[in-house]
Amino acid sequence: MTQGSEKRRASTETALLLIDVQNSFFHPDGNNYYPETAAVLPNLHRLLDRARASACLIIHTAEQHRANVDDFESAKLPPHCISGEWDSLFFEGFGPAGAETEFLLAKRRMSAFFSTDLDLLLREKAVDRLVVAGVKANVCIRATVQDGFSLGYRCIVPRDAVNSNRPHLADASLEDIDRYLGWVVPMEEAEEMLS
Repeated sequence: MTQGSEKRRASTETALLLIDVQNSFFHPDGNNYYPETAAVLPNLHRLLDRARASACLIIHTAEQHRANVDDFESAKLPPHCISGEWDSLFFEGFGPAGAETEFLLAKRRMSAFFSTDLDLLLREKAVDRLVVAGVKANVCIRATVQDGFSLGYRCIVPRDAVNSNRPHLADASLEDIDRYLGWVVPMEEAEEMLS
C-alpha cells in the first residue's frame, strides 16, 4: 500500500461530495473566478460520471448567502454567492440531476458540515467514506475534511480534482489533510471507490 492510501474496510459506503462547483468560481464572469479552476473540471466530470453510473450518493454543495442578512463571513470576505443570483448557480453540467441519489446542500460557511444537515443525511444513508472534490483546497475543502474527520468520516481527496488560486496554500493544505485528516489519492483510486 502506498503512503496516503486508505486501508480498505469491508462495509464501506461511499458518497461523492462536490464542493461549490458554481458560476462564482468556475465561470470566467464569476466574482470569485480564477483560471486554474478550468484544470479540475475534467476530473470533476469524471468523478460525477462515475458516481452517477454506480448510483452512489452525490451531495452537491452550494455556497449560498442571504441578501438580507449581515452574514458574519463578510467580516473577512466581500459579499458573494448571494442566494438566487447568477453567481450562486451551479456551473454548467453540475448540480443535482433529479436522481433520488443526488442532493443539494446549501451552506453559509466554509465547511459543508457546519450548521447543515449533512452529517444527519450521511448517517441516514449509512455513508462512512467521502470523496471530496471541488474548490478551494485550502478553504472549503480543508474545512469540510477537518469537520468530516472529527465526525468519524474517512475523507478522500483526489489530488487532481481540487486546487486553489493560492497554490502554496493548496499544497500545504493537501499535505496536512494527508498527514492528519484524510487521504489524498490519485484520481484512479478515487474513481475506484465510487464504483
